[in-house]
Amino acid sequence: MKSLSLTIACLFVCFFASAQLLPTFQLGLKAGANFSKFDSDNTFSSDNRAGFYGGLWARIGGAGVHFQPELYISGKKANLVSDATGQVNKVSFTSLDVPLLVGTKIGALGVGVRLNTGPMVSFILDEKQSFGQATGNVFNGNFKNQAFAWQFGAALDIKKLSIDARYELGLSKLNKDGYPGTKLNLFTVGLGYRIF
Repeated sequence: MKSLSLTIACLFVCFFASAQLLPTFQLGLKAGANFSKFDSDNTFSSDNRAGFYGGLWARIGGAGVHFQPELYISGKKANLVSDATGQVNKVSFTSLDVPLLVGTKIGALGVGVRLNTGPMVSFILDEKQSFGQATGNVFNGNFKNQAFAWQFGAALDIKKLSIDARYELGLSKLNKDGYPGTKLNLFTVGLGYRIF
């Protein structure tokens, strides 16, 4: 009985190790919600607002480590509140986001937890903003064409489905020189589906 238990344990360990060591390629879709908040240099406060994102991801990995490039269309929204007047201004824009993540997965038999981190570049596609008179001269929505951020996240994989949560820390200012430095931080929650 002892040798049978030992044999089963060895087979399980070998299966788990081979599942993590063999090179793989996966492709999938993901969509979800993002909650954006501006981080400003003491000129504005910011309230979270919900937006959306959706797109493709790929995962290439082996030896328990994977590289995960992604491509998303993302609608981002936030409220800017003037510290001087209390005026609330709504900001929204659409971007093409490209995270380049490195991660690892813990689990077997189609169920596991993934941990990811890496840089992200965001390309602004359009700008739609409504500003009050009090802060319009300070922050006028002159967004740069691109911004950089760093993502940290975790996901639960169950067969072909995944539930993903991430925090995105803005690294570059979105507005042009001459205005207060404003970075965008996000929290995202998404549902993914692996095509193959």
